[in-house]
Amino acid sequence: MKKLIFRKISKDTFYLFILLCLSLGFIVWTLQAVNYLDFVTQDGHGFKTYIYYSIYNFPKIIHRLIPFVYFVSLFLVLINYETRNELLIFWTHGITKIKFANKIIFLSIFLFIIQIFIGAYLSPSFQLKSRMILKNSDMNYFSSLIKEGKFINVVSGLTIFIQKKEYDGTFKNIFLDDSSKGAAKITYANTGQIIDRDNEKVFKLFNGSVINKKDNRINVFEFDQIDINLSDYSSNTILVPKLQETSSHKLISCSLKNFLKEKKIDNSNCNFSLINEINQELLKRFYKPIYIPIIAIICCFLVILPKNNSKYNFNSRITFFIGFLLLVFSETSLRYSTETFYSMLVYLMTPWLFFIVAYSYFISKSKNV
Repeated sequence: MKKLIFRKISKDTFYLFILLCLSLGFIVWTLQAVNYLDFVTQDGHGFKTYIYYSIYNFPKIIHRLIPFVYFVSLFLVLINYETRNELLIFWTHGITKIKFANKIIFLSIFLFIIQIFIGAYLSPSFQLKSRMILKNSDMNYFSSLIKEGKFINVVSGLTIFIQKKEYDGTFKNIFLDDSSKGAAKITYANTGQIIDRDNEKVFKLFNGSVINKKDNRINVFEFDQIDINLSDYSSNTILVPKLQETSSHKLISCSLKNFLKEKKIDNSNCNFSLINEINQELLKRFYKPIYIPIIAIICCFLVILPKNNSKYNFNSRITFFIGFLLLVFSETSLRYSTETFYSMLVYLMTPWLFFIVAYSYFISKSKNV
């Protein structure tokens, strides 16, 4: 019977957690997807690239939401159980409040493992895939971004100015400023058009001239036709994987190399100037989820007093306030966790101190009620 009772509260918490997590996740994902439209409207990537990039960032959102959603879910379930007198079933079947709290903490450890898996493997893996999609995509909407009388900087090292754009897709009075190879190169053409050739974007220019400036020398030559392969230029979109997109294995390897004072670090995301950020990322993936069991014991404060107690409403508000502050603290303290050795030591010890204090307080209050 006791197993059935705990199974029910576990299911209720789990179902509410999944519902809130997906609902809030889709809301946040939609807001972020709107921001990602810049890949189409400013960088010229296709809608297929935009959709895949947005979808692959969904695990990152879920990873960030898990602690808050779990806190709200468990809080609401316990409030609801107390309102409907369902908590009395636990006490009448000989389940002590301490044993009840231990079961809730055990449930939170399961979620703690899930969050580590998402943060350490799933989220960086999917974010890396999204970055590779950008890197390997072509700029399908490049020509549609070119407007009359505006400077276009869609590709790195190339600025394009078009005086007039015809209805048939051709351009008139075209100016190109190419600085991709370190030397100034200005190209002018009377007319031109962008065509697809062998799955590449080619800017075909007619009747113009090219001005090259290098080492204080200027060379000018005229042309009847010249083709500029836009695939030779990289997009202005950031294509180098960020730390949160780097695998945990590489970050751990880098952190160990720094700890062992090895001088040779080859990975672009692994150098001594980034070591604080790397350690912070590792703490976020592997250690910050430890606050989930602490959130669980905080929510258990709700069962200390019954609803007919005059202090019940006050106790509920204080419990929610403490849980919310704990979530805020877990986020903000991470930013300062790797500044010094002592700050990291304090960061590592603080969750355990919180848990011991909260658990001891719960035991003392449960015995007195």
